[in-house]
Amino acid sequence: MKKFLTLFFGICLSVVMVQAKDFRFVQVTDVRYSAENDNGVLAKTVKDINKQKDVNFVVFTGDSIDKPQKDDLEGFIKTADKLRKPYYIVLGDKDVNKHKDMSKKQFSSYVKKHTKTHKGKTLNYVFEKQGIIFVVADGSKDVIPSTSGYYKDNVIEWVDATLDLYPNKNVIILQHFPIIPPADRESYYTYKAEVYLNMLKKHSNVKAVVSGHFGVDKEIINDGITHISTSPLPSYRIIDILDCETSNPTIWSQIRKVD
Repeated sequence: MKKFLTLFFGICLSVVMVQAKDFRFVQVTDVRYSAENDNGVLAKTVKDINKQKDVNFVVFTGDSIDKPQKDDLEGFIKTADKLRKPYYIVLGDKDVNKHKDMSKKQFSSYVKKHTKTHKGKTLNYVFEKQGIIFVVADGSKDVIPSTSGYYKDNVIEWVDATLDLYPNKNVIILQHFPIIPPADRESYYTYKAEVYLNMLKKHSNVKAVVSGHFGVDKEIINDGITHISTSPLPSYRIIDILDCETSNPTIWSQIRKVD
């Protein structure tokens, strides 16, 4: 009997020890915060996110401000700073315009100075959370901005090289412009998206690409990668990576609307 109990508890302990972990983060996109016409939706969203359990971080996937100007960016960051978790910012087509006093360099410098998480010199960067690699890719243009995404060759090459650095870790890419259109809206399509997609085929470690821009909620699985598109406020997406330490995690998400 004693041997049986010892064996039983040993098995139970082994099951607990090998049990894979889950991971949760929040995506907010297309906030389009306006200092002049602040409707309070971002502030309500921040309060709602702060009530959610087990959130590791928040990512704003582009078009965080309504106009490429300092007042909007200042107001947006002031409100986002009330989050109780770290947050990261991705560039969208509305965030920068070199001819309107908000170039990529100016945006990046301001964000670096006023947030705790952005320490790099560019808006293409990498961070790691509990063994998962998050890659932020910039597809915006600050010269003649448009609704079409454009991941330059050097950005795609950088993503490619970055993915090569983590062959044995799960990777999630965070960006504004989808590379698989979640809706039939040609003016929003990403320029030469097939180049980006062909590069991703080389990397089995990429599990999801999370984006915004189109204003729709949709998930498309392509070549084993879950492409997630999310609608703007007053909705946001809670994303769970189940069994995140395994080579084949499950991506599960839900849309939450802020009243």
